Amino acid sequence: MGRMTQTNTADPAGEGMPRWEQRFRAPRVSLPEWAEDAPSRSLFVSNATGTYELYTWDRESGRQIQATDRPNGTTDGTLSPDGEWLWWFADTDGDEFGVWKRQPFTAAKGDGAKEAVPGLAPGYPAGLALGRDGTVVVGRSTDEDGSTIHVQLPGGEPVEIYRHRESAGVGDLSHDGDLLVIEHTEHGDAMHSALRVVRLDGTLVAELDDTEGGTRELGLAVLGFAPVTGDSRLLVGHQRRGRWEPMLWDPLTGEVRELAIDLPGDISAEWYPDGGALLVAHSHHARSELWRYDFDGTLERVDTPPGSVSGATARPDGSIEYLWSSAAEPPVVRSTRGAVVLDPPGLRAPGSVPVSDVWVEGPGGRVHALVQKPAGEGPFPTVFDLHGGPTWHDSDAFAAQPAAWVDHGYAVVRVNYRGSTGYGREWTDALKHRVGLIELEDIAAVRAWAIESGLADPERLVLTGGSWGGYLTLLGIGTRPDDWAVGIAAVPVADYVTAYHDEMDALKSLDRTLFGGGPDEVPERFAASSPLTYVDRVRAPVYISAGVNDPRCPIRQVENYVGRLAERGHPHEVYRYEAGHGSLVVAERVKQVGLELDFARRHLPDTGR
Repeated sequence: MGRMTQTNTADPAGEGMPRWEQRFRAPRVSLPEWAEDAPSRSLFVSNATGTYELYTWDRESGRQIQATDRPNGTTDGTLSPDGEWLWWFADTDGDEFGVWKRQPFTAAKGDGAKEAVPGLAPGYPAGLALGRDGTVVVGRSTDEDGSTIHVQLPGGEPVEIYRHRESAGVGDLSHDGDLLVIEHTEHGDAMHSALRVVRLDGTLVAELDDTEGGTRELGLAVLGFAPVTGDSRLLVGHQRRGRWEPMLWDPLTGEVRELAIDLPGDISAEWYPDGGALLVAHSHHARSELWRYDFDGTLERVDTPPGSVSGATARPDGSIEYLWSSAAEPPVVRSTRGAVVLDPPGLRAPGSVPVSDVWVEGPGGRVHALVQKPAGEGPFPTVFDLHGGPTWHDSDAFAAQPAAWVDHGYAVVRVNYRGSTGYGREWTDALKHRVGLIELEDIAAVRAWAIESGLADPERLVLTGGSWGGYLTLLGIGTRPDDWAVGIAAVPVADYVTAYHDEMDALKSLDRTLFGGGPDEVPERFAASSPLTYVDRVRAPVYISAGVNDPRCPIRQVENYVGRLAERGHPHEVYRYEAGHGSLVVAERVKQVGLELDFARRHLPDTGR
């Protein structure tokens, strides 16, 4: 189908480059998004130049253009329904605070890009919807205003139609542009959204709220309006039976139809372009697969290899394009027509070793972990690599960082602790009030298994992770100081009270939900869950990397923690870089992983094993 033609600055053969570095530098592409009314026009993200940027692709001519070119990269963008315009979000050096810009589909490297909604002040993005007549709906949040939604009609100025202190955002705009659905958490539970459908002047049409005013922990998610003019049905994700499932809601008639799809895990879905069926994504026990669901109840499996499908879309010709990978095999965009959809040039990422599944009895139920190990016999030096989120999960998907540890002789264990998605609503919602401490109980249970099974050398255990995983790393080496030989935390929460005061407003709402209030209301809970509380108990050498523009885990709270380590004279290293919550620059990411590998090598004890 398509082959990228951009110049690749990486060494095409990877000569002289370690395999772990090749995995980061090898060009990758995202699943292409296509314009609803011009399906030959597509948009995707690639790191082909060494920085993740947006690319447009005209499938009829085969022409691909690097559409954005910014020092710290660009990944947040979409096409107008007619495919004539690319919209992309412009922040400053990864701080996630900015404005939407618009440029012609055929423009290269930001040429002709202009502020898309003049007069609308910068903010954190909270959804965008584009109508066929030129209507624009923009969701944004700021610390001063909370969540706001603005509508700009063709030829008009942006008009605010929604405002609330709690988090909210744009869900979707109906195909004919008459109805707008808003996801909101006005009831105060930032983990479980309710839905409100309004006209474009803000007039209420209907409400759908499974939380019963916040008394029930049930959430809803917008999956999209029917892609047919005159069809007001909205596809909605719900949790009424303890997991994510789709249902249909018509806000004009009030009719709700739950769809009986007999699959054991979490189920998401999107419309086929003609509105006659659903493309179902089924996630279960760290793997995923695709199905076609017809509204007569017929469910048909879409043939995909074992592993993980991280994105899929049904095309107007009936084919399905999907982004697939496994822990052993790098990602590729495939089509059910049997072709590779996009084939990046240059260096090919080496594969890695497959994962094995481990189930361990924990204090809150069976804990699922994924294990990769190098050649040879254990016990191995072992890395516990903790995922972020916390509402996320590790899966049988390709990940360059765990593969790098395996290349260096480490076993890698990834734990889907309580708080992770993919194991039912109760598992995801279990971490409230004892934040961080609950997850560490599950990690401790898997750690005990790893030692007892002979996999892990108890004297050479590394605890690491990024974002929420970085937070758990610092909390873990403080609350369980004898368990870990080294701690490596990327963009972590280190001082929870300071992080709360400095973070973006939407995350304040999430923290109030997790803790049952803010730090002034439940100070004892914040203290119990803050790594800073336990910093003087830390024994393991500590490595921390942090983005100086990070709005999620701000730099001041990291400096507070590092200052306490320095006061003690405790061995630690800190790497600060000019970006936000992680970097989109490949060379920067390679540098960071190299520093982490080197830190572990220098500080792990040599047991002679």
